Amino acid sequence: MEINFIIGIAVLIMSVVIHEVSHGYVANICGDPTAKHQGRLTLNPIRHLSLWGSVIVPIIFILSGTGIVLGWAKPVEINPYNFKNRRWGEFFTALAGPLSNIIMALLFVLILRTLETSLSAKFIEFGIIVIDTNITLAVFNLVPVPPLDGSKILFTLFPKVFEKIRVYLERYFLVFVMIFVVLFWDIISPIIPKIVLWLLGN
Repeated sequence: MEINFIIGIAVLIMSVVIHEVSHGYVANICGDPTAKHQGRLTLNPIRHLSLWGSVIVPIIFILSGTGIVLGWAKPVEINPYNFKNRRWGEFFTALAGPLSNIIMALLFVLILRTLETSLSAKFIEFGIIVIDTNITLAVFNLVPVPPLDGSKILFTLFPKVFEKIRVYLERYFLVFVMIFVVLFWDIISPIIPKIVLWLLGN
């Protein structure tokens, strides 16, 4: 139990770090070097960790026994005015985070499905934790609730008149996220194990 606890925290931390680095990397490609200048284009977790989001909240979720493990790193700062094309720069930058988690999950699915007979039981268990964690992060972040990536992706597809609404809603992001977790996560979360089992061919 203790080993799985430590592995779960480590996998979550690295997954959210990759998520944030992906935001910064794509933003840099799209013309905004803010994350690069702040030294955030690194996989060194020290540059990204948030005491609450990366340590305290994940531990609370793990100890709750709900089977849900959520957390976050310090958000990468983005200056949309630097983008070569603001709308698509914001769109691809927001999409990059969840997409990185999906790619991570698919990479381990590929490893497990092609090398299953030659892998140890421990590695298979580790791989399943990676897949489950990254699919959970992708699904959670794609929900269109401010300030999650899903809301940023959605608002980039709306006319600019909705920009002020997004800015207003993001001021109270913690309230929206907590309402979503309390009221709706139990409805959405059951699809995650189904996705994992489908990916693993079970």
